[in-house]
Amino acid sequence: MRPDYIVIGAGSAGCLVAAGLTEGGKNTVLLLETGPTDRHPLVKIPLGYGLLLNDETRNYRYNSAPEPNLHGREIYLPRGRTVGGSGSINAMVYCRGMPHDYESWKETGLDRWGWDDVRAAFEANESPTGQGGVSVTDPVDERHPFTRYFRDATAELGIAYTDDFNGETPEGAGYYRITTRNGFRHTSADAFLRPALRNGGLRLVCGATVQKLLFEGRKAVGVRYIKNAKDRDVHAAKAVIVCAGAINSPQILQISGIGDPEHLANLGIDAVLANANVGAHLQDHFTLAYYFRARVPTLNSELSTLPARIRQAVRYALTRRGPLSVSVNQYGGFIRTSPDLPAPDQQLYFNAASYSIARARGGRPFVQADSFPGFSLCYQPTRPTSRGRISAVSADVAVPPRIELNALDTEKDRQDAVNGGRFIGRVVQTKALQPVIDRPLLVSPDQLSDEEILEDFRERCGTTFHQSGSCAMGNNPSTSVVDSEMRVHGVDGLYVVDASVFPSVPSGNINAPTLMVARRGVDFILKHQSSRTIA
Repeated sequence: MRPDYIVIGAGSAGCLVAAGLTEGGKNTVLLLETGPTDRHPLVKIPLGYGLLLNDETRNYRYNSAPEPNLHGREIYLPRGRTVGGSGSINAMVYCRGMPHDYESWKETGLDRWGWDDVRAAFEANESPTGQGGVSVTDPVDERHPFTRYFRDATAELGIAYTDDFNGETPEGAGYYRITTRNGFRHTSADAFLRPALRNGGLRLVCGATVQKLLFEGRKAVGVRYIKNAKDRDVHAAKAVIVCAGAINSPQILQISGIGDPEHLANLGIDAVLANANVGAHLQDHFTLAYYFRARVPTLNSELSTLPARIRQAVRYALTRRGPLSVSVNQYGGFIRTSPDLPAPDQQLYFNAASYSIARARGGRPFVQADSFPGFSLCYQPTRPTSRGRISAVSADVAVPPRIELNALDTEKDRQDAVNGGRFIGRVVQTKALQPVIDRPLLVSPDQLSDEEILEDFRERCGTTFHQSGSCAMGNNPSTSVVDSEMRVHGVDGLYVVDASVFPSVPSGNINAPTLMVARRGVDFILKHQSSRTIA
């Protein structure tokens, strides 16, 4: 018996979409996931994400192409390859973004995507208890004492304090909310998928790698996937929904014949639909951290040595408390580097720890807290204007696509990088932080010129893993991939519902916006089903 819907990818969006479509027992859904189950200690323990950063089993471990504006460096891009997707390996910060992010979507002609339109979807996804939604918590008791220096430094600079970045006044500095429940990571799989699996109507298949979409003319009718070295074709009675993320969703469309015809021809792929926007408009947040040795204890003392880690592991096992129960990203904010700006241009992450990501082994990141007291001051420009591209390089989905981020490709992005570094230099010089700073571990922006800040950014920046926009939503098929209700232009029965449809990346972390898009995607798909039934 064929399912009503096939959902590709059991990531943050896919888990919610699959669950939402089966709610009330009205539809059957087949959910296909390339990776394994998320039932693993490093997924469930919140701070375990540091060890999943280079995990071969639950992480795609992509690399970008050499970045021309970053001295030809290849940027490491971890992406979740497990149930829960990147939500199972991320730092768990839950942030809706700034209201102006969605007003800018509306200004592109997406009339139903302004802040007032999307807020209800955010609220529907959130739960203080984890029942019926993602548990968004404020772990007050686990805040490290060192974070008070960050709070005092931002106050000294006149940055307003906000008690909730998802509240009525999201701009300012404060403590991040995270997605945990009872000391465990709480993902879209926990909140939506597992209850739906218990209710029936939904079948999850792990270890299933989609080879291509199946079409009858310009109607998507099913999927070919491989599991246990065997090809399997499955057909959907109503629609196919691609929820594979900003890297894999455009790749799947391209190898299935939707993309730039010349590009597809070079790969030996017959075009089903010509649309050069598939894979284009890729966006990401780039970030830079400055590390400092401290004169007072920081989180390093609780994590850097083997005996310390054993003590924290025992504490966590007995109480679900301590640094293992939360994210290292505790304090931060959204600020304007100039009062003339219409909205925040920088997001801040101030961590009571210093760690050796850049000094990794084997060329890939490996997180290890330094053996001495240290902390970090990190910033990311919020609204990049540079655009990259995802391009399949083979008709075989197992071959990673080419990922071109094109960081710092515009003058605005280069100036934003300088402005953010200059602001961190002001933070360093505050009376609140100066007494606890021993020395910078690499460089300090207050000692650099604007040209040196930009050069340092080119040398050391990385991404915050917020890839999006590669199947952009829009009303015009000549400039976008999906319409305002996430239907692929020019194809019947096919949707893309994940971060790839963002017209522009929101100012902050993108897990919450991805869930919002998924919630709205369910509503649109069910509306379309209802209208067809009536017709």
